Formats: sequence, C-alpha cells, structure tokens
Amino acid sequence: MIKKLNVNQVMNKAVLSAKKFSEYTQNQVDTIVKAVYTAGFDNRIHLAKLACKDTRLGKEEDKVMKNIIATYFVYHDIKNLQTVGIIKDDKEKGITEIINPLGPIFALTPVTNPTSTALFKILISLKTRNPLIISPHGAARKSTIEVAKICYNAALEAGAPEDCIQWIRRSTKEQVLEFMAHRKTAMILATGSAGIVKAAYSSGTPTIGIGPGNVPVFFGESADIPFSVEQIIMSKTFDNGTICASEQALVLQKSNAKEVIAELKKHKAYFLNDKEIEALEPVAFNKTQKVMNVAVIGQPASKIAEMANFNVPDDTSILIAKIEKVGIQSPLSLEILAPILALYIVDDAKSAIDKCKEVNNHGGLGHTVSIFSKNRKEIEYFASVMNAGRVIVNTPSSQGALGGKYNSLQPSMTLACGAGSKNITTDNISARHLLNIQRIAWRKESKCLEYLKSGIHTDENVNAEIMEKNCNKVK
Repeated sequence: MIKKLNVNQVMNKAVLSAKKFSEYTQNQVDTIVKAVYTAGFDNRIHLAKLACKDTRLGKEEDKVMKNIIATYFVYHDIKNLQTVGIIKDDKEKGITEIINPLGPIFALTPVTNPTSTALFKILISLKTRNPLIISPHGAARKSTIEVAKICYNAALEAGAPEDCIQWIRRSTKEQVLEFMAHRKTAMILATGSAGIVKAAYSSGTPTIGIGPGNVPVFFGESADIPFSVEQIIMSKTFDNGTICASEQALVLQKSNAKEVIAELKKHKAYFLNDKEIEALEPVAFNKTQKVMNVAVIGQPASKIAEMANFNVPDDTSILIAKIEKVGIQSPLSLEILAPILALYIVDDAKSAIDKCKEVNNHGGLGHTVSIFSKNRKEIEYFASVMNAGRVIVNTPSSQGALGGKYNSLQPSMTLACGAGSKNITTDNISARHLLNIQRIAWRKESKCLEYLKSGIHTDENVNAEIMEKNCNKVK
C-alpha cells in the first residue's frame, strides 16, 4: 500500500478519502461495514494462525476467539448505530443534532492483539466514515497488514472510497510522531506500550488511549471457590495472559486461603518457593525501566520457568508467587502479561480490599478489578472504593472486560481508564466515540420573552422596551 513512506502524501490521500466518505448515505456505510465484517470473520482462523507465527506469543485458538470478539460481537453491537444524518430534532428545545465524521484517524496496534485490534479499529472507523491509517507493531507487521489488506479489498468491493484504509509497512519513530502531530490527523487510537500512548497524548492531537491493567482479584466469604478458581484459570491462561484486563494478583483472606490454594493446585497452578521467586523477578520484569520484560509476554508457564532456570511440569497452567509487598521492590506485584500471578493472604475482608486498592494504585488505576462474591452489598462497596472503569463480577476478567460474551459491556479491544490513567473516559471504546455531533440551535421567541418577564434584568442600562421590541421580532 505505502511503499516509500511520505507522511504528507499519506495524509493527503486520507483527507481526499474522508471528503468522499462524508457524502455517503447510511445505507452505503452499512453495506461497506457488513462486507468488511464478513471478510474479517471468515478469515478469523487464518489471521489467528498468522498472528501466532508472526509474534511467536499467545495461543492460536484464543487468538481466533479474539478475532471473533473483534468482528462478530463488535459488528452486531454497532450495526444498527446511526452514524449519518440527523440523529435528534428536539422542537421543544430548538436543538437539532447532526452526526459528522472526524476525519483521518491514525491507529497504533499492539503485538499482543495484532489482528483483533486491527479488525476492531477498522470496523468502528468505517462505520463512522473515518479513513484509517494503521501503524502496526514492528513484531506483528505481517499479520496486521494482512488484516488491512483483507478489509480494504472487501471495503472497495462494497463501494468504499479509495484509501479509506492505509497501512504503513515500515516507519521510523520520527515518522510515527509526525503522523501523530500532523495537522490533518483528526484523532489517534493508541494501543501499545505506555511510552507510545504517552507520545500520542503529547502530540497535541485528540487521542483515545489506554492505561496498564494491574488487576487485583478479591475473594469474598460467599464466593463459590471451585467456580471462581476455574474462571480465573480460564482468564489468566487465555492467550497466555496477553489481555491487559487479565488478573494480576489474587487477594485471599485467611478464612478462605487454604481452600483457594488447594483448588488452584487442582488446576495445575505451580506455587513458587522463595528461591524461584527471586529467580523469576528479573526475568519477568525490568526494574530499571519499570516495565515487564518483552520475552515473557504471552509465553506458557513452563517456558517462562525455563527462562528463569528452574523446572516445572510441562502442563503447568500458571506460576503463582506468594508475596507481601506491592510495588517496584516486589516486581511480580506489577502488570505482567503472562501466566504469572501474585498471591496475597491477609487477615480479613477490610485488609483484602485495602490490598486490592494498593495493587490497583500501582499501575492499574482506572482499568479493571475483579470480585468473586454472592453478596451484592459487598460487591457494591468494593466497586465504590476501587478506581476502576470495569468491575468484573464472578466472571473471567480477560473475557469479561472485553464485553459482549459474559456481560453487556460494549464489545471492544480498547479499554479506556479514565482520569486515573489520563484518559478522557472509562468506556469500552467503540464507534460512538469517533463521531462529531453538530448542534443547530434555533432562535426561540419564548426564551427571550421569558427572560424579559422574569424580572432578573435589573441593570439600569437594560432598556426593557427595546428588548421587548426585539423579542417580538421573532414572532
């Protein structure tokens, strides 16, 4: 698509495409989106295989499910959303609302979810008549570009304007920054490392980004422990832990710890001793740079143990480190997108909630927290004291936070985190976030006369007679 990268040429093509796209009817848009959804869904297995081969992380079967969420669930969530024309005409208030597209969108996609994130961003951008420029992660270039090609060909066949989807084969850091700050870029959809998201927010261009998801799990006294553990294992091993909403720390009370640990062992969890914890820490987390090590992301537990020079059974599901502290001095307490869990055992429910807050405060503000409980008041209290956009209840956190399958959260591959992580919203991002709403404010006789009759215009300089004369002109 883009052989020799020239940022201005790419942006000029996107602007021309945006101009053409803005003239499309809702029916034309919906025809294009359906065709692109169908093409993406039909290639879900092919793209999952390619993503695994490209990145060498995660699980093929789970990447298929991610692609299903990004196509089937997202499409059926947005297919009836109006994104063209007048959406509201309030005669009483004199306000008419009209939908307009934003313009060219610059999209950064990650190594962890390369095909599903691209599919998702393409669908919500086309639904809102916004041309998309995709900048893939360098380690996921082939699979992300394959998504772009499949979707672009389907869009063109359905009548979409040329260059409604563009992709960058290779770029320098400076070129990516140039795209971000370009005066013709309407918005940035930033998914990736903390550094790249921060750069997007610093560009001066409106940005929808995300934050890290250091997810704590609270076990209430009423939790169904066998069920809860099964859900956690299902979530934390999903694509080998590459969803940012995956559980990171289990917080148990002394009253239920023994039973939870026994159940975890039934599910092939491996509990590390002090020596193994010490060996794993530098392998899993770079304390100098304060980030997880790329080498462990999306790898199976047995391979990660091998990296740390100790052995675990080949069928080990998760590595669990029982620790006490939270923060950089105890790096396994921080976000690591791999089948590694921190484990805390505290005295009571109050201490457990305090520990969950502490974990959340160290790299997970605004993202997601998890609770297993049958006590509604306990769940509501837990939610009220946690800084999280999503409180996932009795559900695998990874799949639950993405929405659509286990709950009615909006299906999304971009989970915003609100002010806690310097995001504009805590929503699951979707098509409705990529629209400009134009408002026609009709002049109304009643507002002018109501003001005149209210008696609040006490300023001696206000000439009531002139005001009444002007108001009556509206009749």
